Amino acid sequence: MKRIAALALAALLAAPLAADERHRPPPPGRRVPPPPAVFDGRHRHDHYYPAPGWVAPVLPGSSIGVTFGDGQFFFHGGVWYRPYGTRFRVVLPPLGIVVPLLPPSYVTLWIGGVPYYYANGVYYAPAPAGYAVVAPPPGADGATPVPPAPPPRPLPEPIYYPRSGQSAAQLETDRRECNRWATQQPGAVSDPSIFERALAACMDGRGYSSR
Repeated sequence: MKRIAALALAALLAAPLAADERHRPPPPGRRVPPPPAVFDGRHRHDHYYPAPGWVAPVLPGSSIGVTFGDGQFFFHGGVWYRPYGTRFRVVLPPLGIVVPLLPPSYVTLWIGGVPYYYANGVYYAPAPAGYAVVAPPPGADGATPVPPAPPPRPLPEPIYYPRSGQSAAQLETDRRECNRWATQQPGAVSDPSIFERALAACMDGRGYSSR
């Protein structure tokens, strides 16, 4: 009887795990192994991404949720996820889904006079609410990537002079609050000139001149 029980236990340990057991979150404190990486060299993109089908225990921070049809998707760093039980599986996005911003790294392609953006096996085209996932446009295979524009020259930091005798401590407080306000203006994060104009307007309204 003991031999039969031992054989049964050995067979149970050797059997493959059921699907729900394979995707059960790891116990607290156990390190989650990194995802299998896939190299995307198309259009000289030359970046690594998690392989489609990989299941993440949690979403990366700052992921963007997008509802499309009757499904929920999440987007982060050029990678798309869908809920998979209590976890999230890496997937290819459906055609037509729109994301409000492009991934941090992408390749720009001009095809037929229209700009397209490529990253991680996905093509994006400008849409009213951001960028829509589209099918590979005709001629994409032979398209030459547009070289990225050089980064803009940093603007010199302005010097502010109080017009009403504000103290150095008050100047620092006003500068900090105006910086926070300026970063919240539409387009300020991507366009330094918008940020600078908003900051200058805020400081002027608080009684400072700049040069």
